[in-house]
Amino acid sequence: MDTLITITLQTQISAPIERVFNLARSIDLHVYSTQYTGEQAVAGRTSGLIGMGESVTWRAKHFGIWQKLTSKIIACDPHFYFADEMVKGPFKWFVHHHWFSEPGGQTTMKDIFAFKVPLGWVGWLFGKLVLKRYMTELLIKRNEAIKQVAEGDEWKSFIP
Repeated sequence: MDTLITITLQTQISAPIERVFNLARSIDLHVYSTQYTGEQAVAGRTSGLIGMGESVTWRAKHFGIWQKLTSKIIACDPHFYFADEMVKGPFKWFVHHHWFSEPGGQTTMKDIFAFKVPLGWVGWLFGKLVLKRYMTELLIKRNEAIKQVAEGDEWKSFIP
């Protein structure tokens, strides 16, 4: 079984689109937002703003196991869209689309995270029943951190 699992989130942020776009690409903000997993950037772009064609390797503890995952920016339209795709890691495959719009002076950040899990039907079942919820919570926490930082003065320490 090789069925795609998709998570879609939308976050309203009272900050300029350029700031939100850059915070979403910030390696340092990602580390800040996932500190409860011990996540660190250990190879590739390890600090600053990740850009088109660049990759980052993350090391973090999920489900009590230290894991590594490498993703690469595969598309970028500054301030409106970027996408990263897993190059190597525990998923069979994933792509994370990040969309940004600024209707009425407020930025809307939309995430579409689509993934496949290895191990056939057992993996798919784990993906549907456990991993989808886990990844949704992780993405919500990350988006809440972006919102909090973008709406205050803290953003200046994450954007060079």
